[in-house]
Amino acid sequence: MNADAPRMPVITAGVDLAAEPKGTALAVIEWMPGSAVLRALRLGVADEAIVLVAARCDKLGIDCALGWPDDFVAFVAGHAAHDVLAADADGAMAWRRTLAYRATDREVREVTGRWPLSVSTDRLGLTAMRCAGLLERLRASGIDVDRAGAGRIAEVYPAASLRLWGFTTAGYRTEPARRAELVVAVQGEAPWLDLAEFEPLMRASTDAFDAVIAALATRAAALGRSTVAPLRMLEQAHREGWVALPTGSLADLIDPA
Repeated sequence: MNADAPRMPVITAGVDLAAEPKGTALAVIEWMPGSAVLRALRLGVADEAIVLVAARCDKLGIDCALGWPDDFVAFVAGHAAHDVLAADADGAMAWRRTLAYRATDREVREVTGRWPLSVSTDRLGLTAMRCAGLLERLRASGIDVDRAGAGRIAEVYPAASLRLWGFTTAGYRTEPARRAELVVAVQGEAPWLDLAEFEPLMRASTDAFDAVIAALATRAAALGRSTVAPLRMLEQAHREGWVALPTGSLADLIDPA
């Protein structure tokens, strides 16, 4: 290949997944040397549209747990078989936390200082059920689905990504004025990112905003500038999923012109 040949654009997409298409947003960013453009931002997105975008992007990030904790899966199976687990005989909260949180959730807590929502015990459950079906649709379409993130799909966490990039996230999900401030702050740190005509939608919709941040976090994963499962946890991450947390700044996402 000619070293002087122009580089092809790279596409990353981010999905802010909800239990139904209502509340689900999809963002697509095209990356060129020295610049990036938000090419698409949609609300009310069904699985079929996500599969179509995944087929033409380099990496797609999903803001949802890609699996359940191994211990929780074993607990539910044991409960169904009337095999009461003695580990909880004294009601030990520490043991129950092993059912609530995945290995990657503990890593997120270590890196960010905050626990993510539990896919086992919190309100993520219905969304995770949809995500499981979506992953199978992606796999059936020929997409390389590795819950640990080595394939075309990554698990991302927009709020944590924002905090790791140095932004204050308090109130942005519920307060449009706070979200508008955050849009301005992101633009200030990423002047190379053209939001095109979608900036008003990012200000108006938390789902749309998070989808864009998910697409940015996915770029970090595509570049290898995000956390990955350590070797000792890799098999577990293949089952439970692994959150790709950015390890650098927003500026690290853009190729020099």
